[in-house]
Amino acid sequence: MLSFEAYDRHWLDFIVASRNGEKPWIGYDIIEGGVVDDRVIDTVEDYISGNITVDQALGKLRYTSPNNQICILSQSLLDKYLRFVDSERLNDIREGRPV
Repeated sequence: MLSFEAYDRHWLDFIVASRNGEKPWIGYDIIEGGVVDDRVIDTVEDYISGNITVDQALGKLRYTSPNNQICILSQSLLDKYLRFVDSERLNDIREGRPV
């Protein structure tokens, strides 16, 4: 498992490698960490394009709390631990009909 606790140098290197066509996720079953979302995309793109240095990028990212995601990359892990339990039909509250 690879886990990123913050938008730090390790996270930034992983994101840049991914966006450059590398596959830094190879060898991991699970990766958890911050999403490249609206709050950080401009900083990441500015760094990749060379408009800001790594120190400037990390300075901007330092004050942003990660919006975490978990990526499960192992089908065997999913097959072993994920199972369907139940389903429930929901009604549209406004209309009183199934959605």
